[in-house]
Amino acid sequence: MDAATAWWTVGPGWGEFRSEPLPNPGEGEARVRTLWTGISRGTESHIARGSVPASERERMRAPFQGGDFPFPVKYGYLNVGIVEEGPPALRDRTVFSLFPHQSGFVAPVDALVPVPEAVPARRAALAGAVETAVNVLWDAAPAVGDRVVVVGAGMIGCAVARLAAGIPGSDVVVVDVDASKRAVVEGLGARFALAPGGVSAVDVPVADVVIEASGHGAGLQLALHLAPTDGEVVVASWYGGRTVPLELGGDFHSRRLTIRSSQVGAVATNRRSRRTTRERLALALELLVDPAFDLLLGATSSWRRLPEITAALADGTAGELCETIDWSTT
Repeated sequence: MDAATAWWTVGPGWGEFRSEPLPNPGEGEARVRTLWTGISRGTESHIARGSVPASERERMRAPFQGGDFPFPVKYGYLNVGIVEEGPPALRDRTVFSLFPHQSGFVAPVDALVPVPEAVPARRAALAGAVETAVNVLWDAAPAVGDRVVVVGAGMIGCAVARLAAGIPGSDVVVVDVDASKRAVVEGLGARFALAPGGVSAVDVPVADVVIEASGHGAGLQLALHLAPTDGEVVVASWYGGRTVPLELGGDFHSRRLTIRSSQVGAVATNRRSRRTTRERLALALELLVDPAFDLLLGATSSWRRLPEITAALADGTAGELCETIDWSTT
């Protein structure tokens, strides 16, 4: 390849394909042919709408982003490809990287993490979700035998539930307003609780750990209701520029509740002095040997459908699971 095809979002809900030159890799670099990219629905919806707050535009930059927020911008960070040219140890290896939606690219070898042979290339596109789930659980620190409640059965909430379900003696419940998510949650080894009528309708055990991953203020309010006295809610959702109203009267103070954020941009505080982001990503890829994670894979589309997918992200009709983009099609 002398040039690559890249997807640029250039306005709310629309974009264009651009041809970008592919230089020969230099010392310490490799050229990669993309197999799959994944849509990170929560973040990429904000990108598609152009709703990244001005205060967060620098912090929100992806490692290989092109352009600036709001538009035009080349964004994405779930890329699985094959090394076609580079160091012998990486040549012909399947690798994961934080590269945007693009058919091929040249990147530093330090930015490429080999995918374990037992992990299918398409499943490896979930590495970002599982890495986020690892960080959330490092923040929340559930222990043996804990009762874990996850509010929100989206991609992150389900990834958290699958990992938490592997803790010996744990009892993991995922709460969501959508009954159709029951099968996925139960397939991941957790229990499902429906919350169709507000907080009083949720039947879950007294929680030891509560994690909010719904992406909605109502989900955070529900998580506070479910938190134990003297407990905390670990918030994995990112609300972008939206205002999230909360009712902090009633028993919020008397139960001495805490709200704490978890964000994947940095390693959790209690691991930061000992673990790097690369080590965390490599761990996520190792965990993806578990075939149950295939339940988090949504539709597959040719890269040519990125205009339609971007429009769906902007108007809120995109699916909640990880849609994968197939770059092998012509």
